[in-house]
Amino acid sequence: MGIHDIEVRALDGSPTRLPEGQLLLVANVASKCGLTPQYTGLERLHERYANRGFCVVGVPCNQFMGQEPGNAEEIQEFCSTTYGVTFPMLEKCDVNGEQRHPLFVELTAAPDADGEAGDVQWNFEKFLVSPAGTVVARFRPGTEPEDPQVVSAIEANLPS
Repeated sequence: MGIHDIEVRALDGSPTRLPEGQLLLVANVASKCGLTPQYTGLERLHERYANRGFCVVGVPCNQFMGQEPGNAEEIQEFCSTTYGVTFPMLEKCDVNGEQRHPLFVELTAAPDADGEAGDVQWNFEKFLVSPAGTVVARFRPGTEPEDPQVVSAIEANLPS
């Protein structure tokens, strides 16, 4: 089963699919984290490359010190009002542990630049997923969305 076959739900709880044929940057996100300003860079990347087959996908998670306590409406309101987020957001889920969402079972199997796979370390870990559905890069939380490593990986993997 590929990433695009995994059942996901939109932030409002409705069934949806990850956008097919696009390069995706999937990030677990939180509203009350020191890294929350990364929403700005994620949105800029989404706007910059959307017309070239790229899409950021945000996945709220409350597993890291309870930094995403809100319900779907509160999360949506915060993201759109505070950061002008226009990229798709999925339903809040677990990214680690026994209740890890199947999407993150696949994503966390991919290693980062140091060759380390496994658990998400914190909020705003980012996974670059090719249009074919394979993870081509993984960026740990401290890597800003617009870091040159992220931008070059996006540009190298954009659909032609």
